[in-house]
Amino acid sequence: MSKKALVVEGGAMRGIFAAGVLDSFLQEEYNPFQFTIGASAGASNLLGYLAKQPKRSYQIITDLGTSKNFYNPARFVKGGHLTDVKWLSETSLQQYPLQLDELLSNIPLYAATTDINTGVANYFKVTKDNLLNVMEATTALPIAYRETPCFSGSCFTDGAVADSIPVKEAYRRGARDITVILSHPLSYTMPKSNSHWLMKRLLSDNPVVADTLKTRANRYNQALDFIRFPPNDAKVRVIAPPQDFPVKRLSRQRDVLESGYQMGINAGAEHLANLRGNKRYALEECPACYALQ
Repeated sequence: MSKKALVVEGGAMRGIFAAGVLDSFLQEEYNPFQFTIGASAGASNLLGYLAKQPKRSYQIITDLGTSKNFYNPARFVKGGHLTDVKWLSETSLQQYPLQLDELLSNIPLYAATTDINTGVANYFKVTKDNLLNVMEATTALPIAYRETPCFSGSCFTDGAVADSIPVKEAYRRGARDITVILSHPLSYTMPKSNSHWLMKRLLSDNPVVADTLKTRANRYNQALDFIRFPPNDAKVRVIAPPQDFPVKRLSRQRDVLESGYQMGINAGAEHLANLRGNKRYALEECPACYALQ
């Protein structure tokens, strides 16, 4: 039997859009999926969705994500983290405790990480025992986070390095009806990096990661091609921010984040209305209703 899967892209603070979409799903008790996969902030967003805790991700992004304890350029200049993802993960669990029983009894959550020794994506099923390690690893952005999480026999960095949009992995695991929440408008394509020399220098201790970053745009755009032109036996539904989505990777202004969250709420509601036939939107009216037959 073919499966339904939910895939959520990362994108740091741009994840506020997915937080809104997932909260709209929770409001309508919409969860027809057999499993979920997220990369980086996408995996973090899925925690609140699967634990059935609306606004948890919103609170983490707007309250903790804007804190100097998380994002601190001055600390980075002095040799510390630019983005302290371990602090964010641990503090999130303290201030906004997860309903672990609900999370662990729900459908599986797989979080993408990047193995620093191979540059290949590794997808961990989140469990009670590995939760902290996996969440630190999937969000451990190279250079910005100076530690390298090590567990389960290897060491890892941000999952988005190897697989920003794990839609092909969802297909490989048997999903033939895949819903993807993006953090960029549908028109976006990732430009190729012109700073490989700088990455090689800054990541001299992790040359495989530097090489993987060099080819990241190719993999990202290949995932978009898969979404736009899926195999004949698959359907891909896309929920993407509108063209005027104002949130950037490191946006911290509360009003901007609030706007991005509301766009996610609206996009999720429009997507569900479209699926249920309550209202039929054209692509020009509703990017979130984009679905390939």
